[in-house]
Amino acid sequence: MTTPRRGDILDATTAAYLCTEQYPDWLWRKLDRFQDWRFGLFMHWGPCSLLECDNSWSLAENEWSRPDTLKPWVEAGKDPAVYRRNYLAAATRFNPVKFCPEKWAEQAQYAGMKYVVLTSKHLDGFCLFDTATTDYRITHPSCAFSSNPRANILKEVFSAFRAKGFGIGCYFSKPDWHSPDFWDQDKVKHGQFPDYDIAKDPARWQRFVAFTHRQFEELMTGYGAIDILWLDGGWIRKPDYDIDIPAVARMARSHHPELLMVDRTCGGLYENVITPEQMHDMPAKPYGHPWEICVTMATSWGYVGGEAQKPARTLIHLLIDVVAKDGNLLLNVGPRADGTFPPEVEDRLREIGDWMRVNAEAIHGTRAIRPYQEGAIRYTRKGSVVYAIILSADEQAPMPMTVRIEQLPPAADAPVHMLGCDGPLPVTRDGSVAVVTLPPRAPCRHAWTLRYEVRPE
Repeated sequence: MTTPRRGDILDATTAAYLCTEQYPDWLWRKLDRFQDWRFGLFMHWGPCSLLECDNSWSLAENEWSRPDTLKPWVEAGKDPAVYRRNYLAAATRFNPVKFCPEKWAEQAQYAGMKYVVLTSKHLDGFCLFDTATTDYRITHPSCAFSSNPRANILKEVFSAFRAKGFGIGCYFSKPDWHSPDFWDQDKVKHGQFPDYDIAKDPARWQRFVAFTHRQFEELMTGYGAIDILWLDGGWIRKPDYDIDIPAVARMARSHHPELLMVDRTCGGLYENVITPEQMHDMPAKPYGHPWEICVTMATSWGYVGGEAQKPARTLIHLLIDVVAKDGNLLLNVGPRADGTFPPEVEDRLREIGDWMRVNAEAIHGTRAIRPYQEGAIRYTRKGSVVYAIILSADEQAPMPMTVRIEQLPPAADAPVHMLGCDGPLPVTRDGSVAVVTLPPRAPCRHAWTLRYEVRPE
């Protein structure tokens, strides 16, 4: 199957900025492979996990960026300077001695995930990789974890997941609030932009650009094969804050010739994948272009103790709904400060994996097919084979006894099977509607998949 270059659902605004007509054939092939993956693991991690606050944003002094009841904010006397000092000092105490990326990779693989994206550097500027550009890094001697043989966390994670056959995605924040050429470190900051007029001090901005490009080159040359360079901070872009992304792409692709670029919200040739964020941004229909929604398993991106994780049923239904609309789900987990996933996260990954053991065929390698959904049914396809995935009505609801398929019924005399069950199912016709009698015992919880062929168009 090939990725559609112009879907009839793609709106004019999106079509205008994607510049897909300029994509070379190799990029379409890589995007096709990316769509086959369908399900990935996102991880936001760093010293902020010690404070149990979300990554970076609490430093920005926006009125919405930090809950007034946030524990480390209260402990700092709600003094921005004290809070910033405490936030930065957490790097010296960060010591995830239980860090075991092989276990993470095993858990993600069981859940049916096919690729991983890890924050190499978030907005706060802390580097989870070994860099010569800054002392604010996991391998600096001032960091408690620096003497650990696995201190280069990014390399360890990429190696562990690559060994399991995962695609590798490197998240990188274009803004860097720790760089003195982005923010004056002695001033309280408001907002997320550089704290000076770069037109009046172009030399300072060029120092920041050079610093950023050095980090990009370190990442692209020292961490093995990389599939995705996932760039955040879309407000750092032309014309106001140009960091020369075309030069970054040329350098990166000289080392990784089929690298996908995700320059989020910036459009053009370097936003190869559209990336809506959280469930409130879920599109009603396919974009007509490869897309991936990033959603937190809890509420925050980083680890915040006591936050509830979304129920497995919610996450499974979300994955099904995303794939039915031709998207990928990048599900985020915030590891704890000791280097482990919270027990509730492990439970969710296990329960998702139990479901995927039965139904992965309807997720991996599939594409969308109209009408995408019908009542409680979500559709995916592989060629002429259709998967009709029936969503449970609630957490305790049993599998229904029958299901009516009107919009995309099986072809005449085509057998209908349920994944995880033996033998074809009884099918009767009520006019143009196919009525399928389901097995007496469900093969899994939360959603059930019918497999059948449709009449070729």
